[in-house]
Amino acid sequence: VQLQASGGGLVQAGGSLRLSCAASGSIFSISAMGWYRQAPGKQCEFVATITFGGLTNYADSVKGRFTISRDNAKDTVYLQMNGLKPEDSAVYYCNYSPPRGNSWGQGTLVTVSS
Repeated sequence: VQLQASGGGLVQAGGSLRLSCAASGSIFSISAMGWYRQAPGKQCEFVATITFGGLTNYADSVKGRFTISRDNAKDTVYLQMNGLKPEDSAVYYCNYSPPRGNSWGQGTLVTVSS
């Protein structure tokens, strides 16, 4: 099942965005979920993960600025991004943690202008 991220857009440096990812299926509530991103010309990188119990982990580059959360009742995972920087510009994807090959969706584009 592909996971579709939404909520991206164009924002000025220092601004905020909230990404959402709705997942269907009974395994969501027992699965660790993650956000990943890929900037043009770069490899896909880990951004944040959250376990089914709510334990979180962040890439050093976003620690203190981004917050991952989940609503198991809605089968949805979120990424609140504050203090955005131009280097945060990328296509953001949600997936399981570790990611599953058949769960990559189209992602949502985040563009941060300086």
